[in-house]
Amino acid sequence: MKRALSLVLVLVMCVGCCLTFAGCDDSKTADKYTIGICQLMEHVALDAATDGFKQALIDELGEDKVEFDVQNGQGDPATCSTIANQFVSNSVDLIMANATPALQSAAAATADIPILGTSVTEYGVALELKDFNGTVGGNISGTSDLAPLDKQAQMITEWCPDAKTIGLLYCSKEANSQYQVDVVKAELEAKGLTATLYPFTDSNDLAQVCTTAADNCDAIYVPTDNTVAENTGIIDNICEPKKIPVIAGEEGICSGCGIATLSISYYDLGYTTGKMAVRILRDGADISTMPIEYAEKQTPKYNAQNCEALGITPLEGYEAIEAE
Repeated sequence: MKRALSLVLVLVMCVGCCLTFAGCDDSKTADKYTIGICQLMEHVALDAATDGFKQALIDELGEDKVEFDVQNGQGDPATCSTIANQFVSNSVDLIMANATPALQSAAAATADIPILGTSVTEYGVALELKDFNGTVGGNISGTSDLAPLDKQAQMITEWCPDAKTIGLLYCSKEANSQYQVDVVKAELEAKGLTATLYPFTDSNDLAQVCTTAADNCDAIYVPTDNTVAENTGIIDNICEPKKIPVIAGEEGICSGCGIATLSISYYDLGYTTGKMAVRILRDGADISTMPIEYAEKQTPKYNAQNCEALGITPLEGYEAIEAE
């Protein structure tokens, strides 16, 4: 009787194991991860951040251990929301949100799947957090592309010492752009300069607003703004003939329409974000306790071609942006 009971138990265990294996998804193993990447739009800085993010995961986990689903939001927050919801439906292991609207869309789509932002300037502003202390909590963390705004304001006075009126050109739909120009405006006014905000809603009215700024100001400042980054040619075609210098918040914008910038490497920023993803996926780190990380280095750079066109001598301590 005991022998028969033992055989029954063995059979039950075998059947259970078979059922367990039959229910497994052969397309995914425990050490292979699917990562959804929502990038707001294509431009140099965001592309570099995505490339760095992917490379960090490949370097740490191996190319055969990670699968990327890269989606482009085409500059439309509604499209980013659709992408984020699709990632949730597909049960990806982690979402990388590249730029503020992508982060906001991902945050609205899920409170469970880990979300890492990058190319986001200020998380407290982006996510409307009160008393933000550097750690978002919940299922969100990431990296910030914020360069010291007081130093950027100082750059304007150093590169344009005769300028009395500064126009701050930015997209009003980008919360982090508003944050940057507000800080820079206060810094410039503390130096005795007149600083005027020139917000535009999208690329359709950028030319008109930029023309107004160029006609009324001695110099223009543009923050790390995605709409600007995608349309630097419009700004350059307006400001260069009018001999209006542009100080930019990041290198990609500066290479398109500026004379100088205090820049970070978006590739390195993305790479740092990728290393954070590895800690979450492979090492089991708790994302809710992971503080926002920042670029370790800011490099002062200048656009040699634009400086020459405007008759401006580059300042010492700045390095030329490499021509593409």
